[in-house]
Amino acid sequence: MSQDGSGVDLDTSLGYLLKQVHSALRSAMDAALRPLGMTVPQYACLELLAQRPGLSNSELARGVFVSRQSMNVLLQALERDGLVSRPEQPVAGRALPVKLTPLGSKRLKAASEAANAVEGRLRRGLAMDEEQHLRALLGSRLAELRGE
Repeated sequence: MSQDGSGVDLDTSLGYLLKQVHSALRSAMDAALRPLGMTVPQYACLELLAQRPGLSNSELARGVFVSRQSMNVLLQALERDGLVSRPEQPVAGRALPVKLTPLGSKRLKAASEAANAVEGRLRRGLAMDEEQHLRALLGSRLAELRGE
């Protein structure tokens, strides 16, 4: 509770602290990717495609945390820039699996280096066991909130 007895005490709220960390991380990622002409959602999309080739628009949207409509716009831009390709016709069902192009792989390499540098700043000062403990704590809280 806040000092006046209503609402949430922002000084002790874990949710508020996590949101602050998320906001700072997003800002740092934006700054690192901007010189490469890439946004965080574009980078996340390319990274997902590199690790899980052939994902559909819906699967990518869930993985990048955007709506299907936003993902469609994002994919159109990536396709226009030659970073991804999609078949003209669905391979099976209605899904159009998306694939990285060679140029997309090249651009992803540079973006991954920038993202890894930001991630390194996030880890700086943490011992390996502290990092593992933090990951376990956050993972367990995520599972709890999802009802798993």
